[in-house]
Amino acid sequence: MATIAPPAPAQQGFPVNDVTKALVDELLLIAKDEAQVRGIALPADRPGMMAAAVPMDSLSVVATLVAVEKHLGFELKESIVRTGGYDSVQAAIDHLVPRIQVAWSMHQVKKP
Repeated sequence: MATIAPPAPAQQGFPVNDVTKALVDELLLIAKDEAQVRGIALPADRPGMMAAAVPMDSLSVVATLVAVEKHLGFELKESIVRTGGYDSVQAAIDHLVPRIQVAWSMHQVKKP
């Protein structure tokens, strides 16, 4: 009698859309607050807001990682965020998403 092993669980791909949306939503809130405090007029459209030159400090951006972690299933290290912060939401997205994907890939390798 042969023993049949259960099928291996399907490995899911990196949830880039969920991660990006969560980051953008949180970063736009920070950018709006920073723009208001600094007296910077933000464009009304979302793409314009993302590209607008609004400085965001690294501590504020680190706080946004919590919104991403629920999509990943593990805690991200603060070192993913660039020291000194970012000059726009788009700059933060361009820097963070690839680094989060690398962290996700490394976490997948470590899983039993």
